[in-house]
Parts: sequence; structure tokens; C-alpha cells
Amino acid sequence: MIGKEILIGAITGFICNGLGVLICVSIIAYLQGGQVEQTLRFYNETGNLWMLITLGALPNLLAFFGFLRLKRDYRARGVLLATFVAAITAYLIYFF
Repeated sequence: MIGKEILIGAITGFICNGLGVLICVSIIAYLQGGQVEQTLRFYNETGNLWMLITLGALPNLLAFFGFLRLKRDYRARGVLLATFVAAITAYLIYFF
């Protein structure tokens, strides 16, 4: 039961992170007058993809505090786990 709640929170965290990356890329592409695909390719080619991953983790704050407000502590732990995975991924991309 506890593992299921943490898994639900982690999946929620990964979805929020993915949506956050998509929103960041869309905003940057809109401001630069380009396309989302070109912007994503540019950040990947210049080695700055880690920036988008870390900015994309911002919506996890909403999910984390939302679960805490609803007294779903284990789901909040799952969101925190997904945030740590995003941070470690960004770290690995940045340094390797």
C-alpha cells in the first residue's frame, strides 16, 4: 500500500517534470520566434539540456505541496523522489 502511494507520487512527479520541460521549451520558442523542435535541438546540441530539465522540475513544487495539503504524505515523497531523479539526471548531463 505504501509502495503504491509512492509510485503514484513518482509518476505524478515525472509527468509534472515532463510538462514543465514542454512549457519551458514552448515559452522560449515563442519568445525567440522559433519552433519547439528547433529550440529543443539547440539546447541539446549546445549541451544546455540540463537547464531545461531543472526548470521543468518547478511544477513538482505544486504537486508536492498539493499532496501535503491533501494529507497524502507518501505521494509527496514520490514527487520528491522524481525531483531527485531529475536533479541527478541534470547533474550527469552537465558534468558528462
